[in-house]
Amino acid sequence: MPSAARAGSCEESFAQKGNPLSGTRFSAEVTVDALTVPVAIRQLRGIAAARGYDILSEEADDGSMLLEQPRSGAARPFPIIATAQAEQAAARVKLEAKLPAGMLAGAGGARTELCAMLNAVKGGAEGIAAAERSAGAVSTAGPVVIDALVLSQQISQEADTNAASIPSRYQGKTFTIKGRVAHVAKDGGAYRIAYDIPNSTNDLAIRFGKFRFLTQISCLAAKGQGAYALSLRTGQGIQLTGQYKDYDPARHVMWFEGCRPVD
Repeated sequence: MPSAARAGSCEESFAQKGNPLSGTRFSAEVTVDALTVPVAIRQLRGIAAARGYDILSEEADDGSMLLEQPRSGAARPFPIIATAQAEQAAARVKLEAKLPAGMLAGAGGARTELCAMLNAVKGGAEGIAAAERSAGAVSTAGPVVIDALVLSQQISQEADTNAASIPSRYQGKTFTIKGRVAHVAKDGGAYRIAYDIPNSTNDLAIRFGKFRFLTQISCLAAKGQGAYALSLRTGQGIQLTGQYKDYDPARHVMWFEGCRPVD
């Protein structure tokens, strides 16, 4: 019989601290028999990725992982810290969501979400198999449709907070980016289509949020799209779908690859 979380432990452990003015914290935990710390964290990676969370860091052997609820419209992303501790032949696994000041969230919904992930953690052979399947898992949500300038501002704000987290946040993500062509250039074996983004925040007619610079957005055309790329002209409206490739915090540039025009 596969080992699982002890009955009722997650819902009973749920706790809320703080308030919307200073920032709210929600936490819950489970203790699972026949489970080691690394297997617990590796399982949680797959569970969280399947629910659309971004995996910002994973230190399975040390029993920790940082998840992030992705940005949704005007709603800001917030972190969820996962930890695991050994308890004899079991592991105690905890999730703690840290909402920023001013963000509202119902305790009922938070309890349901945290416990849905924690109650999916298994022990024994079933847990080991799940951990192996979860290796390197990332969110596979569909393309995010966004304006190039809005994406630029979003990345710039995130970089102001912590540029080191950006590659993990965008890894594996696909975007459909709307905007205008700044220029097209040969880049290795592909053509690079640069979006028209102002050079500085001073060039914006209306300031959006708080950031010190603007991130430039470039799309590497997919194979077979060379003719399309060469047909583009400066100022022409485009809508391209591509997957995150790289980010340069010093030059404030993000690249996408495999880019194709939306039909």
